[in-house]
Amino acid sequence: MDQMGFSMKQIDLIIPAYNEEDCVEELARRLKLVFKSESSYSFRVLIIENGSTDSTWEKCQQISQDDSRFKIIKLSRNFRMDGGLTAGLNYASGDACVFMTADLQDSPEYVSDFIREWEKGFENIYGVVTKREGVNIVRRFNSKLFYWLAKKLTQNRFPENASDFRLLDKKAFLAIKSMQERNRFVRGLSSWVGFKSKGIPIVREPRFGGKSNADTAKVLDLAIKGILAYSYLPLRLLGVVGISSIFLSIALIFFLAILWIYYGVPFAGFGSLIALLLFLFGVTFFMIGILSEYLGLIYEEVKQRPNFIVTETIGL
Repeated sequence: MDQMGFSMKQIDLIIPAYNEEDCVEELARRLKLVFKSESSYSFRVLIIENGSTDSTWEKCQQISQDDSRFKIIKLSRNFRMDGGLTAGLNYASGDACVFMTADLQDSPEYVSDFIREWEKGFENIYGVVTKREGVNIVRRFNSKLFYWLAKKLTQNRFPENASDFRLLDKKAFLAIKSMQERNRFVRGLSSWVGFKSKGIPIVREPRFGGKSNADTAKVLDLAIKGILAYSYLPLRLLGVVGISSIFLSIALIFFLAILWIYYGVPFAGFGSLIALLLFLFGVTFFMIGILSEYLGLIYEEVKQRPNFIVTETIGL
């Protein structure tokens, strides 16, 4: 309640933290400055301690002790970014929530920009990365490739360069929370639910400290799951490739028959045939690989294992 007795709207910030001992204290300091500048709102920070092996947990405990607005949720192990966000959603109860990272690549000061758009009636406000500071050329290329593929394979469902950093109205985050699928790609779910959306340009800052936990293998795995979870187009392409191969084979048979009739050489171009066979085998195994990825996603859903396990909470 404010001084006039009116109820203030509450905004929950959901922040997974994995081995962020160098960042969480600075994160808390900058968030407090944002809260001070947005005095007409009530804020609650849900830091999800995501199975860290450093002193992140101890520092989060101290942060919560110093400021009761900071609540800590400790997970039993690392459930990656999307598991952490899902855990935070389970405890969110505000009028809106904000997803962001703990490494300060998502600058807390943008929260005010999100709020301004929320006040205009937008319900899903996301950051559109216009520049990535401190990121090597390989990572930038991977990001561009992911968004290009996602755009082509999902009928533009993924806004280009949209990040997890966003503000969601209660209607939107409750819709995401209600989805019980095990292959969580929260960025995709946030786009899929729709609502009145708007992207605002942001600059993705370099890490404040520590080492990035998002290596190429993890990012690639997330990208593959993210695309396949929202698109059936790769499965449809398998049929197209199969039909195309049949017609190619028929054409090749006629071509070889003509060679036999005119030249009497039934197997001209033996090397070319071997190359074609190797190509077709490659296509076949590639198609099997796509089917295997979908089968793996189905397998995860069938097991019905939880997306996170909470071992302890502070302030909740």
